[in-house]
Formats: sequence, structure tokens, C-alpha cells
Amino acid sequence: MANSPKKIERKSGTRQPDASLWLGIRDLILGSRRTVARGVNATLVWTNFEIGRRIVEHEQRGKVRAEYAEETLKSLSQKLAAEFGKGYSVDNLQRMRAFYIMYQKYATPSRISGVKISQTLSAKTMAERKSATVSRIFPSVFPLNWSHYVFLMGIDDENERRFYEIESGSQNWSLRELRRQYNSSLFERLALSRDKKKVHDLSKRGQIVEKPEDLMKDPYVLEFLGLKEESAYSETDLETSIINRIEHFLLELGKGFLFEARQKRFTFDDRHFRVDLVFYNRILRCYVLIDLKIGELTHQDLGQMQMYVNYYDRFVKMADESRTVGIILCKRKNDSLVKITLPEHSRIFARKYQLYLPTKAQLKAQLDEKA
Repeated sequence: MANSPKKIERKSGTRQPDASLWLGIRDLILGSRRTVARGVNATLVWTNFEIGRRIVEHEQRGKVRAEYAEETLKSLSQKLAAEFGKGYSVDNLQRMRAFYIMYQKYATPSRISGVKISQTLSAKTMAERKSATVSRIFPSVFPLNWSHYVFLMGIDDENERRFYEIESGSQNWSLRELRRQYNSSLFERLALSRDKKKVHDLSKRGQIVEKPEDLMKDPYVLEFLGLKEESAYSETDLETSIINRIEHFLLELGKGFLFEARQKRFTFDDRHFRVDLVFYNRILRCYVLIDLKIGELTHQDLGQMQMYVNYYDRFVKMADESRTVGIILCKRKNDSLVKITLPEHSRIFARKYQLYLPTKAQLKAQLDEKA
């Protein structure tokens, strides 16, 4: 009997898509969602801005008394809530009014002229054009979420408020990140490391990184590590806590940092040396070496970091990269010791760290003394 032909079995699994195809489509969808989200956010912020404007203009036109204005907001809130639901309480309407008053000078006619649509258009066409214009123009005027602006309005100092607004937009901070940076007094800590002109620039341009000094903060705040100031811990404990929360540490370091290694070993003259933490800053295009000291800074610590930096400059960095930066994070430092030990224009910096949030009052007092 002839052998029957064998059946050819096909594997039933689905063929996996090419990685570049999958990643390309994934990025397209995520980008589209972000664009839609930005459009929705822009429309919400613009709507709240417009509500605030109309409330203010109504008050100005009628020269209304404060008590009458309050009654007007109550009545308006009731009507809006009845038709549109939550979100139009008296408190929220007051926030919209305050938002317009505080930010109207930034939404100048030249920047939002496209929002003013000719009244000769049909209602439907006008609404469509206005929606399209808002989605296109307002993200550049007000790039943040409404919740960000509600928080920012609570900052009294205009320079400080503008700084956090610029940084939130450029660094894509969530509201939680914005709160943390504000609570850690980022503005004051950066300002203490700058001269008067640079402090003014912070409120106009945000943090611009052009040289190593622009990265420095005083102090560095590491409250997210969960270590207690009064408890005993070793340098290894400090390093391990940083590695376990490296995302938070990168945020505290600032712009452009990439993590490369911990306890990076290098050898010369048959001796081994280890750098606690090695980073790369893509803005300055240089290595940044960090040494951790839980005690008071000594001249030996500075000399050791100088050796690390020299090694990286001579044997690790490429010819087109900038010179290496060294940062010693220490519990206590002596500015006079640093000044006399290091040469002028050194790229080695000693900075204090602390494990608790600083008080804004103390840092502001230091700024006032500096001014």
C-alpha cells in the first residue's frame, strides 16, 4: 500500500511585525493622542480665560460694587452648573477671573489675534474656525494644563511664578513634579548660585544651561531618598538610595543628565579607583562625576576629585567633547577651603546636600542678603 503523502502542517502563530513598523506606528498614535490632549487642554484654558475676561469686563462696564459682583457670580454659577454640571462653582469662577487678570498681559492681541473671528461668518463656521485657531495658537501662549495655572496663581512673586511656568512647559513637568520643585525651592536654590543679572534671566528665560555653573544648585535637596537627617547612614547607604530613586535624582540634578554608572572603576599604575556616580550631560556634552561625602569636606576630597576629572579628560572623553565636570556632594563644606584649594575657573564644584525640604523663608532671606 502506497504511503499517503504527509500533511504539511502550518504553524498557527501570528507573525510578529517588524520592529521599526511597530515602533513607528506606536509613536504616531501616541503623538496623535498628545496632540489631541493639547488641543483639548488649549480649548479648556482658552475657555476659562474668556470666561474670566467677560466677568471682568461686565464688572468694569457696570462699575459694580464688590457685594453685587459676588451675587452675580453666585447666580452665574447656579445657571452654568444646572446646564453644564460641575466645574463652575463660585470658587472656580473666581479663579477664572483671577487668571484673566493675572495673565492678560501675556495674551497680547498680536499673539492671539487669530482667535478674533469675523462676526459675518455663520455661527457654525465661526465656532469651527475659532476651535481650530485656539488649538493652533493658544498652546504657545498657555502651554500648561489648567491645574498648573491654578497652582501657579498661588505664587505671589511674579519672577518666581514666571520661572516655574517656563520650566514646567520646557521640561514637561506634571503637576506633581511642579509642586515638588516649588516645595524644594528650586528658584531660590538656582538664584543663590547666580549673580543678579542671571537671577533676572531665570524669570525671563527659565534655566539656560551654557556652562557648568548653570547646572549648580545650593543646596541639593534629596528628601525623596527617605533617609533621616538625624539617623546614622553610610556613604554606601546614600549611594544605594540614590540608585534606587535614580529618576528622582535626575530630576533634582536638572537638565540634560544621563546616568552611566555607579562605582565606575578605572586603573593606572596598577591601582584601582572608583567614582561613586558617573553621568553625562548632553547639553554641555561632557561627563559629570559625582562623589558623595556624608561628613565635612576636606582638601583630600577635592584633590581626589581633581584626579578623577584629569583621568576622564585625558583617557575617556573624546576630542570633540567638553572637559569633565566634578561635583562633590557633602553634608558640610567650607567655602574658604574650596576657594584656596581649587584653581580659578575650575570645573570642580563642592555643594551641600540636605535630606529635608528647605524653608522658603530662609532661602529668600539669603537672596535678600546677596542682593
